[in-house]
Amino acid sequence: MKFNELNLNPELLAGIEKLGFETPTDVQSEVIPFLLENKTDLIALAQTGTGKTAAFGLPILQQIDMSNRQIQALILCPTRELCVQIARDLKSFCSEMNALKVLAVYGGADIKPQLAELARGVQIVVATPGRMLDILDRRRADFSAVNRVVLDEADEMLNMGFEPELQGILSKVSQDAQTLLFSATMPRQVAKIASNYMENPHEITIGARNAPTAQVSHEVMVVHAKDRYNALRRVVDVSPGIYGIIFCRTKMDTQLVADRLGKDGYTAEALHGDLYQEERDLVMKKFRNRQIQLLVATDVAARGLDINDLTHVIHYAIPDDFNTYNHRSGRTGRAGKTGSSVAIIHMREHYKIERIEKSLGKSFDQKPIPTAAEISSVRLQNLSQRLSIQEPTCELVENNLEDMYSVLQELSKEELIRRIAVLDQGETLQHYQDSPELSTDPEKQKTKANPTTHRSAKEVRDAHVPRTMTTGMIELVVNVGTRNDLTAEQLKTLLTPSVPGAQVEIGRVNIVEMQTYFEVPYTDSADIVNHFAKHNTEFAGRPLNVALAGNAKPPESTSRKSSYRGKDNKQQRQNNQRPAGRKKYN
Repeated sequence: MKFNELNLNPELLAGIEKLGFETPTDVQSEVIPFLLENKTDLIALAQTGTGKTAAFGLPILQQIDMSNRQIQALILCPTRELCVQIARDLKSFCSEMNALKVLAVYGGADIKPQLAELARGVQIVVATPGRMLDILDRRRADFSAVNRVVLDEADEMLNMGFEPELQGILSKVSQDAQTLLFSATMPRQVAKIASNYMENPHEITIGARNAPTAQVSHEVMVVHAKDRYNALRRVVDVSPGIYGIIFCRTKMDTQLVADRLGKDGYTAEALHGDLYQEERDLVMKKFRNRQIQLLVATDVAARGLDINDLTHVIHYAIPDDFNTYNHRSGRTGRAGKTGSSVAIIHMREHYKIERIEKSLGKSFDQKPIPTAAEISSVRLQNLSQRLSIQEPTCELVENNLEDMYSVLQELSKEELIRRIAVLDQGETLQHYQDSPELSTDPEKQKTKANPTTHRSAKEVRDAHVPRTMTTGMIELVVNVGTRNDLTAEQLKTLLTPSVPGAQVEIGRVNIVEMQTYFEVPYTDSADIVNHFAKHNTEFAGRPLNVALAGNAKPPESTSRKSSYRGKDNKQQRQNNQRPAGRKKYN
């Protein structure tokens, strides 16, 4: 089937032809004819990347009354990025329909231009729920002519907590309006929305319900927690053409990983909720234009991203639930192309993989960490291929060939190739020449005993913690360690807000399995302990509890007049066991 067989008008077909589309995807072949012929509510279940925007967008564009400048179609989606993407796609489809106006309405941007556009008149509004409800509360949008509502990525909107906003918006739409619900999965919340706001909906399911796309391979690599970043680097280096998203659990982790990748020479940037809208837009523009090879993101920031041709999704932190994993991995393997979903886990996270495997209905392909020899071979072969297809004609090169010949004529072909390889790949090759190999035997990784596993907390502390403090310092302890993938850099970032108007100075740091011991100046210690007692702070999903370590005594007097305040027993029980050797000060 071709697009010209779907009864679309000539203007839309011209816009589609400009984009180079010829054959509709499965969801488009099913949904477009149905919407052109029916006013029945519709539930369409299909994975991300299967062409859902065109599936609902083309029928909407064809049936808009362009002589009427009222809002006739409302499309709700979970994120600003997806909102902008859908609006951009719709404008591309209707490039030959000049009288049709599409407006993107989303938070994080100045609301005044959006209100001004609404006042001038638009036929289609693409919106995020929060900003749309804000505009409705201001009575600046008229839904009296809305005859079609689309809930795109409905499961994501509900996962993000938008159910009250959706209910508030849908209550303003006529009950006669056609409601279209598009979702990758059908959890209970989505079914509830469908039952409350849809009447006898027709259902179209592409593939099995809640099933991942078949175009994605699912791989897992098992490492020691301390080697997680080194494993990530090897995954990137063994894939020279990688263009992907790295998912982390926290905003702080995304920034730390992106910064470290940048220092190691990769084009990578972080995307998280603390960025201003202009910063988010700039990062996404650079990523779409492939100025950035790797996007390091949290789940919230990356929800709804629609990027073509991603080769990899890397789970730097594996999620706890299948739906999150499914949405992550669905960022790749789109539009019929293949992709890889790679989970990097430490030895105690096998249970998460087993839970996801059960929901997937298939096993992960357990891969060893790439070795230095494998990485070097792949990168040098890639260099050979690039050289073989490189167009040799360049006038400036031609004008200097004679001088180059005179300099290089004494080098043999083999020596010239060696030097080209070192010139292009020298930094990477040197890194792996000097780097120890990571463990690549999954069975050994599963069963290898952790030397601290069967020792008491006191034995662990006594074995690892220096008993002589640095002059002017006192030792504190926090209840996270190597099991939580804490690093000294992350510890410093966590402590930064705790001392008003000062940079926290940290002495020796000893990170063990379940806790971390660190030195700080006597004068800062009370502020740090009290900060974490008053402010609920989490790391890797674990509430933090900071206290004096071992036999350390609070300073009798400090430059800051502050006293130690411990959390109450109920809070401590919620935060699990107190770190070994810790004293509580009230």
